[in-house]
Amino acid sequence: MSALGALLAPRSSSGSTGMRSRILLGFVCAGYSVGAAVGWGSPQVAVFMGDFGLAAAALIAAVSCFLYARAGAGRLRPAWLLFSLSSAMAACGNAVWGWYEVILGVPVPTPSLADVFFLCFAPPAIVGLLVLAKRPVTRAGWVCLALDAWLIGGSLLTLAWSLALAHTARLAGFQDASVAPAALSLAYPLLDIVLVSMVLALHFRRAGVNRSAVNTAIAALALTVLSDAVFTSPLLRSTYHSGQLLDAGWFAGSLLLAYAPWGARRAARPTGRPGPPRAIASRPIAGSLAALTPYLAAAVCTLGILYNVVDGRRVDRVVIFTGCTVVLALVVRQGIMLLDNISLTQELAQKENHFRSLVQGSSDVIMIAAPNGTLRYVSPAAAGVYGREAEDLVGSELSSIIHPDDLGRVVHELRRFLAAPPHEEPTTRIECRFRSGAGDWLNVESTVNRHQGGLLLNSRDVTERVRLQAQLQHNAEHDPLTDLPNRALFTARVRQALGGRRSGDPGTAVLFIDLDGFKAVNDTIGHQAGDELLVQAGRRLQDSVRAGDTAARLGGDEFAALIMGDGTRDQGAREYQVHEIADRLRLTLSQPYRIGPSEVRVAASIGVAFAEPAITPTDLMRNADLAMYRAKAGGKDRVELYAPQMQADVVRRSELATRLRTALRDGEFALLHQPVVHLASGSVAAVAAQARWRSAQGILFTPAEFLRVAGDDDRTAELGRWLLEEAVAQAADRARAGHPVSVSVRLSAARLLDAGPPPGSVEALLTRHGLPSGALMIEVADSDPRVSFDALEQRLVALRRLGVRIALDGFGSGFAAINALRRLPIDVLKLDRNLVEGVVESARLHKITSGLLRIACDLGLQSVADGVDVPEQVLALRAMGCTHGQGMAFSGPLDEYRLRRALVRGEFPVPGIPSPRPAMAGGSIPLLTGSHAETPVPPT
Repeated sequence: MSALGALLAPRSSSGSTGMRSRILLGFVCAGYSVGAAVGWGSPQVAVFMGDFGLAAAALIAAVSCFLYARAGAGRLRPAWLLFSLSSAMAACGNAVWGWYEVILGVPVPTPSLADVFFLCFAPPAIVGLLVLAKRPVTRAGWVCLALDAWLIGGSLLTLAWSLALAHTARLAGFQDASVAPAALSLAYPLLDIVLVSMVLALHFRRAGVNRSAVNTAIAALALTVLSDAVFTSPLLRSTYHSGQLLDAGWFAGSLLLAYAPWGARRAARPTGRPGPPRAIASRPIAGSLAALTPYLAAAVCTLGILYNVVDGRRVDRVVIFTGCTVVLALVVRQGIMLLDNISLTQELAQKENHFRSLVQGSSDVIMIAAPNGTLRYVSPAAAGVYGREAEDLVGSELSSIIHPDDLGRVVHELRRFLAAPPHEEPTTRIECRFRSGAGDWLNVESTVNRHQGGLLLNSRDVTERVRLQAQLQHNAEHDPLTDLPNRALFTARVRQALGGRRSGDPGTAVLFIDLDGFKAVNDTIGHQAGDELLVQAGRRLQDSVRAGDTAARLGGDEFAALIMGDGTRDQGAREYQVHEIADRLRLTLSQPYRIGPSEVRVAASIGVAFAEPAITPTDLMRNADLAMYRAKAGGKDRVELYAPQMQADVVRRSELATRLRTALRDGEFALLHQPVVHLASGSVAAVAAQARWRSAQGILFTPAEFLRVAGDDDRTAELGRWLLEEAVAQAADRARAGHPVSVSVRLSAARLLDAGPPPGSVEALLTRHGLPSGALMIEVADSDPRVSFDALEQRLVALRRLGVRIALDGFGSGFAAINALRRLPIDVLKLDRNLVEGVVESARLHKITSGLLRIACDLGLQSVADGVDVPEQVLALRAMGCTHGQGMAFSGPLDEYRLRRALVRGEFPVPGIPSPRPAMAGGSIPLLTGSHAETPVPPT
């Protein structure tokens, strides 16, 4: 809080206002006392101030208590109303007294109306004190309250009667035979005795609500009663006149009662955060005085009787009667208290037995430690929890059973707890390790409370919980198969390395490792063997890294390693060193694995990325991942260092993939057809369907440009479905228009075996569009090693029954071509364009191509050469026995309008043929997808 805020705080304002009120009250009372002491300067002023001044003070007290009761005094509202009525009676009595002395100028008669008002002052005050008292909750409490009041009142009556009241009664009887003056002479002291008795009896039973105001009101009444007691003494009563110093006591009592509800409440208003009640410290003293009240009253009564006996006078019957009733009341009260104590003792014994049963039967250990740390009590549960008898622990130091590594933390927490206010932090909880009877350490959780300056500890063994939490934490951060750190923990380690004291070390590197050929292991010898291979690979990786480095398994057959920097600033030397480490890891992981009776080999592709200033863990791991994919794309079984160009390539491919996805959705693909020409006649035997992507800029992308981006995912499958549906639909339209030329569509083996929706299957398309038998040819791309040859063979046999012709695309490239030729039902061999391009220049390719065409001729298969672009290739291929060709030597891909014009013409000029002959579109040859020269690579 600022200095200005402190000055303006309500606490300071209310405190200063209360202090000014008390000072003003003291000055007024002191001024009245000084005036009364000097006689006010004249008898007339003295009489006026002694009568109407007291009436005004009492009236102020009446109005103040009444306003406070209406403002909201809560449960004590009736008491303040009664105090207001009592003060009003005093004001009226003083006003009547002033009427006689000041207005009429005559002595006040005895008795008079003023005596009636003065006598009515005490009863409302007595009832108000009863309302202020804390009400007993039992009948015995009410009886004890009445007995205490009588003990105090009877004792005071005995003493007062012995000292003055008996003499006053006899004097009043001798002077006046009337009963009224004698009763009036005794009424004032008797009512004062009752009022004093109630003040004393209820002082220790007052309620806790607005205690400051109640105490001030009781003090005001006590001051008034004291002034009345002095006034009723025969010695002063005979010489009293208005305006004397005695009036200052009544004046101060009235003003103090007027101040009580407002000034005391303002002073007691909470101004800060709550603290422990101040009355707590005085409760033992208050309780002792309340317990001694009956005995003090009996002592006062005894003094009254002794006064009469010692003086040699005959003991008055009033004294005997009052003393006997006081003694009887004391005996009855002691009997009630004895019964109450017996009941409380039995209840305490029952609660103690209950508490002992709870403590002894509890599974928690309850310990009480002295302020110096010595154990005073240990529950029997210590034998079962700590393995140590409770008697052995009692008397020992608490610090002797706490683990040394935890002791400092525990002491700091306990000191902080003991220094904190009890009402703000009643308990605290600590967790540490305790020494057991077997000598090992147990994890113990303790709830700590304050206890008579020391500590009360409720402890329980949580060792199993701590172990379970540690195991769960380990499982959450480690791979369940290899027990290496998983991706989450590895990322945390990378973040720690980049943000620690070596955050600027550029030598820190991340290695991403992928096992090449692992899927083949799963497919050939089973997943259990694959898991065993991963376990051995993880063990090799863990043994190969340094102690400060981290090896992790990210998932599947992907591993990673964090190589911490050594502080060197020579980046070139550090790159060479890390490259050597990565290459050594590659060789280690590529060693044969012994799995059961088999020996398995896999390779490792490793990507390396070095830390850069301000790089994030995500970016560093992404860079290593990109480098690893570049290693796989570059031939596998190699180490690749990350370069910024890799990220640029990813961004470019991502943008192109996004555009491709949009093109598929918006229908931006166009279907072109390239004629397949009979090399002997030049006639159009078939057309090969090819997809082209027309971008928003009007550019047509070839398959080699977008299939690399599309990859073997859902977009490629969707593109394949679109190509097949469009090709069949347009072929059916051409057949109905009088151009029954067959169409060839290139499909991958995986696409043929894809269990897609029935409406898009080959059978459904042929039925829907009514394409005649032989009008569709499927070009099977080079078989994926993951595809089952048995399933592919069954699928192709089923398609041939429907009249679909089958072509083996890319024949002459790939290792599976001969096996496919042996097992699959093939109608046409389509030579790979790489053979065709060098068939004229290379004698070696010429012989290979000639041999392949001879195999096709011997098997009775037709052949199609893809990529026939120059006349020399046409002549060479026809001389070797090739039957058909497709390429720029005849025509490029045509749209539907140009294709139909070419079909109307029916043939293309063929080099080496003297004169063209009329030809028809025939020679049922399966179609090809030509120009698909590039093999798709999975996106990175």
